[in-house]
Amino acid sequence: MSETTTLRDQIEARLRTVFDPEIPVNIFDLGLVYEIKIGDNGNVKITMTLTAPACPVAGDIVRDVQEKVETLPEVMDCHVQLTFDPPWNKEMMSEEAKLELGFL
Repeated sequence: MSETTTLRDQIEARLRTVFDPEIPVNIFDLGLVYEIKIGDNGNVKITMTLTAPACPVAGDIVRDVQEKVETLPEVMDCHVQLTFDPPWNKEMMSEEAKLELGFL
């Protein structure tokens, strides 16, 4: 990555490699990531949701997020917090995701 790439940019790039197995769009562009907090000493907290509260692969997605973000050299720890408030809806998706899924 270039010298001007921020840690936030790197985290977002990692999140774009995480997919719900049933949806061909990454979790970041789906709008499932609500907040990324980068603290001191390389601690990262990600608040995210799922498309449905009863998602059968929720644990796998959370683990994938944590593991991929923790591969960044500047990240010492990544904590992923799931929330369902506010509930996810298709309006939270990026324009690219809406186009990919045929919502535009």
